[in-house]
Amino acid sequence: MRTDYLTVKGYGSNEIVIQKSRFISYINRAETIDAAQSFIQKIKKQNWDATHNCSAYLIGEHDEIQKANDDGEPSGTAGVPMLDVLKKRNVKDTVVVVTRYFGGIKLGAGGLIRAYSKATSEGLNATGIVERKLTRIMHTIVDYTWLGKLENDLRSSVYTIKEIRYFDKVELETYVDFGQEDQFKEWMIEHTNGQANIVEGETIYLEKLIEA
Repeated sequence: MRTDYLTVKGYGSNEIVIQKSRFISYINRAETIDAAQSFIQKIKKQNWDATHNCSAYLIGEHDEIQKANDDGEPSGTAGVPMLDVLKKRNVKDTVVVVTRYFGGIKLGAGGLIRAYSKATSEGLNATGIVERKLTRIMHTIVDYTWLGKLENDLRSSVYTIKEIRYFDKVELETYVDFGQEDQFKEWMIEHTNGQANIVEGETIYLEKLIEA
């Protein structure tokens, strides 16, 4: 299981014009082949009148699934450069389609490579890249006499409070990096003189925007 990785924030699009040709990039997150291919087909249907709808995607913890399609452009001038940009930006589970409306001026192989690379890179910038970090929700149950001190201690620590619940006793839900559960328990025991009941909860991914 991946503990942290980069991916796109979600759906995004961006347009650039090079030598009168319009290059429109469409980007989305895709964690399966079906999701990636479905997105590509949707964009192709949406832009049925375009000269080309080139695409690329990579999926998996170690980019096990990679696909690039030139859609009629000279071989190696569109899909592969787009895929290379995804790899260089180190994003996972990402699909991109670059739609081209030909403007009447041929760019040559080198020009096409630069154009599709730029369209992909600027599309990523417009969409935004996030870091997804696997965390566990830890439940700490204490008497109300500990609430003020414990809340202050947590807010000045590396841990983030998710929610505070008020029952017969007070329950603090805290985000803890996956793999750091034992350290958190030791920290909590120290800060409550061993008076806390600490329970491990579910794991979830938290997302933080790192490039926008």
